[in-house]
Amino acid sequence: MNSVHDMGGMHGLGPIAPETDEPVFHLAWETRVLALTLAVGAWGKWNIDASRHQRELIAGRDYLAMSYYEKWLTGLIELIVKTGLASRSEIATGRPVKGASRLVPPLNAARVASVLAAGGSFTRDVAAPARFVAGDEVRARTINPAGHTRLPRYVRGRRGVVERDHGVHVFPDSNAHGAGECPQRLYGVRFAARELWGETSAKRDTVHLDLWDAYLEPV
Repeated sequence: MNSVHDMGGMHGLGPIAPETDEPVFHLAWETRVLALTLAVGAWGKWNIDASRHQRELIAGRDYLAMSYYEKWLTGLIELIVKTGLASRSEIATGRPVKGASRLVPPLNAARVASVLAAGGSFTRDVAAPARFVAGDEVRARTINPAGHTRLPRYVRGRRGVVERDHGVHVFPDSNAHGAGECPQRLYGVRFAARELWGETSAKRDTVHLDLWDAYLEPV
């Protein structure tokens, strides 16, 4: 979807200032947000694409004012309420409503390390013929979906060259909305900076993006 979270190539947001030896967490409460995200996500009420889309639904003025983990927490609360895991009053008070049943969490402290180490895969072993091979010229489609997409605005309508075929992966645009995984090919595509930003860009600079088959058309 087109919103403030898709900041690639936008002007006026100030210089990028990388933090030397940046810590994983800047504040103690951020560790709790990550823990909550893992613990509640273990119920399987939503997938990673749905959680990303939920953060994209944060109002623009609020999104720009929030820190990284504030966005995570805001999105998590909305997903909890939407899926009925807890009500807003329960979240506000930290107490279950009277008569609520007590459930056993699917993820406890003893299992966290093994679950994180195992990770998850989004590749799928299904038949999906490749439309492109390395060296093919392609164009990113010009689309403006109201829902989740991983196709950045700055690359839409631009020409690039396929560099590799990553195989078949879950398609986030459908997976985010409960419309199925719809697995399809994922390609590594190289774009010249001048194709994206114009002649003032360095001639040798390039941008590499992993783009799903549905985002691309042959040139």
